[in-house]
Amino acid sequence: MLIRLSNTKLLFTTQLLLLPARVLQTSITRGLFTCCKVTATLKRSKPLLAKTLNLTMSTQAAKDHTEGHKIPLLVDDHTVTTVRESKILVILRGLPGSGKTSLAKEIEQKFKDNSRLISADNHNIKPAIRPSDEGEYSKMDEELNTCCERREANLVILDDTHHDQERLNGLFDLANKYHFTVLILEPKTPWRLDCGQLKDRNHWKLSLEELKNLRPTLEKELVPLYFGWFVTKRDEDTLRKTSQDFLEHLSNFKPFRKRLQAYGYEDKHKLDLLKYFGKTPNILHCTTKYCDYGKVAGSEEYAQMEAVKKGYSKAYTLHITALFVTPRTAGAHVELTEEQLTLWPQDAEKEVMPKDTFPKGSRAHITLGTAADVQDVQTGIDLLEFIKLQQSGGEKEDLGEICGGKIYYYENGMWMLNLSRKIEVKTIFSGYYGKAGVTAPQRGGKKALLPTCEIM
Repeated sequence: MLIRLSNTKLLFTTQLLLLPARVLQTSITRGLFTCCKVTATLKRSKPLLAKTLNLTMSTQAAKDHTEGHKIPLLVDDHTVTTVRESKILVILRGLPGSGKTSLAKEIEQKFKDNSRLISADNHNIKPAIRPSDEGEYSKMDEELNTCCERREANLVILDDTHHDQERLNGLFDLANKYHFTVLILEPKTPWRLDCGQLKDRNHWKLSLEELKNLRPTLEKELVPLYFGWFVTKRDEDTLRKTSQDFLEHLSNFKPFRKRLQAYGYEDKHKLDLLKYFGKTPNILHCTTKYCDYGKVAGSEEYAQMEAVKKGYSKAYTLHITALFVTPRTAGAHVELTEEQLTLWPQDAEKEVMPKDTFPKGSRAHITLGTAADVQDVQTGIDLLEFIKLQQSGGEKEDLGEICGGKIYYYENGMWMLNLSRKIEVKTIFSGYYGKAGVTAPQRGGKKALLPTCEIM
């Protein structure tokens, strides 16, 4: 026997039919009363139930977002502190509806005291494959340039699909102009590349076909010109000043002025090393892997390494143990920790000196300046020449103390200052995506990490 009451079903088995009539009538009456109570309760609780279901779905969505956004920039305390001392341009990249705006707002809120969020949505720029000269971005670019020129924020966040390489190149040029380190971040939500889900999630109401047209431009990750640790603005200023002090005092150091032939000058000539090393990187950094935008063998494999993916946008403190000068370059020797060595390629030293054997990380350095027509890569080669001489027991001349360390002369115009106290510089691990060869003139900061140099 089956009795239907509203949407509720009471099922009476054959055992129930065997009950006496009075008992059966009582049971049915009680059942009817219970069903009415359940139905009434469901009606009254419908708003609460809907609210609970929505809350559950929202919590799950937030969980998906959180799992996708656990980047060092948001959760690592050392990184958060370091970012506040840096100049960073965050470029958010991904399909419409993938979670970029949520991530952008989360970063903005985390650094609300000194950040600026600039969104394509606010300028009504609809994601599409379009010619680059239609002018949709004029107002957005005006806002971005004004923000950078007036130094309105040290952390600038750009929320857009960023699927067009030509537009990206323009943003990289702007970052170079204003000395910003670039971070390219993508949402890691489970649906980020699922056009079927994105069709319902994107507020532009883009069709499945429109999303599929955009997807190929965003599926492949961008590989930079090189990966490396980029020195924060604050520590960069102090390191440049320290370098400047060292070069000025070495220029006036009598033993140096007696050994100028390797530099193309007669001995005892006055050589201004600041002018001699007139080129310096736009942003001081320690390169880990040169990739040439993915053209170098092994670069894409390096970009996919777990350590690289986890380390991207994370802050690291580098330790400088020595400053050195050769007729070609001026640089700083960096001593890497075990954690930092996980980001160091196995073949970094073999790439430039295949016939020699060096401990992993020996080539780690920061280029402080180069002579005319000398490329930055030469600095690492010069550093390995120093280490090669040290390994072979090559002769070096101890010439006393200057600038907080002991100065040694090796051969062929090679000078090294072993620091009595290591210099610590905060850095952000990222990539350089701009044009090769961008340099800046030698310049100093307001404070030096080392005390004022005195010739002993």
